[in-house]
Amino acid sequence: MTPETNPSTVRPAAGMSDDVAAAEARRIIADAYRPTPETPTAHHDDTPLPRYGSTPPVAQPGRPPMSQGATDASVLMLSGAAATSMTGLTAAVLMYVSQTANPVVCAIVFGAPSLFVLALARLAKRAQPAPDIHQHYEGPVYQDQRNVHTTTRGVWAKTTNKQ
Repeated sequence: MTPETNPSTVRPAAGMSDDVAAAEARRIIADAYRPTPETPTAHHDDTPLPRYGSTPPVAQPGRPPMSQGATDASVLMLSGAAATSMTGLTAAVLMYVSQTANPVVCAIVFGAPSLFVLALARLAKRAQPAPDIHQHYEGPVYQDQRNVHTTTRGVWAKTTNKQ
């Protein structure tokens, strides 16, 4: 410690006795080493947010807002265009580089996968699950769920129904 910072060697200010100056020095030192009070640096609001407010929706950057069907059709068209352009570009490069490629053969070779994909897409579109049928009745309802097995035999047909 230097003489300037040692409290026992510091001369008291004018008008202060040695005891008052020592007490004031102890108070200043104690204030300097006192821990700082805890102050919050963040606040978390737990109140639930409203489901909707009075502010109208704002269009976000990117694709414009569309219905789900329009979005699906847009994606389908974009992917079809990309596949078609890649196939055509590959065929054009192949014909240019080889200088002997037959355009008809290239059309068949490069067109067959596209037709196969289109056929699979149509098949997948038609292969949807059967819709749920909801029937609503009023009054008493009797449901008969018996299975009837029918057998028809002979030249002159005779049908027998068994339950």
